[in-house]
Amino acid sequence: MLNPATSPSSVFTATAGRPAPSCAALLQSSSSASDRDAFGAALDDDTTPVDWSEEDVVFLHWRLLQEVRHLADPETPLEEKFDTLRWVFTEREKDGAPFSFVNCLRVVGCSPLSPIAFCGLVDAHEIRDHIRHSVKAWFGETLKRYPDWVREAVASNPAWVEARLAKNPQWINEQLKQMAAHGDLFA
Repeated sequence: MLNPATSPSSVFTATAGRPAPSCAALLQSSSSASDRDAFGAALDDDTTPVDWSEEDVVFLHWRLLQEVRHLADPETPLEEKFDTLRWVFTEREKDGAPFSFVNCLRVVGCSPLSPIAFCGLVDAHEIRDHIRHSVKAWFGETLKRYPDWVREAVASNPAWVEARLAKNPQWINEQLKQMAAHGDLFA
């Protein structure tokens, strides 16, 4: 761990539901509604070039980290969860990229312009371990709302399901409609 004042247990407790206090603010919402509205409006306007301040860039890193908290939400679609996990667990050689998971942790944890209180460098390996140990429970809660065949497909071949959803986020819905119209040919 790079910050000796931050113990592993204070960064994230390995619970399936949510991160522990301390630097858990990295993954929890803390901006005001007006900040989010102004930021969203700037991104929605395709015609005007955006002049990014340093604070805006730090906020964007923080906003990307907010996606991680959606992993614990059972209502988050599978495609979004797979996308977030792909970002968190990307190849190590991409950790230095400007908006990689590791770089977002560094920028948000260390910048004086961060929307959270200073917590210093955070060990990305420990955060990834927490996510790795919690993801089964998080996916289990999400999969409860899907039919058995989806649960079985995710359990037996998650890469195949992820590839299908990456090509077409509506793939499961389309399969469900097809089964409703034609019945399950393999039942």
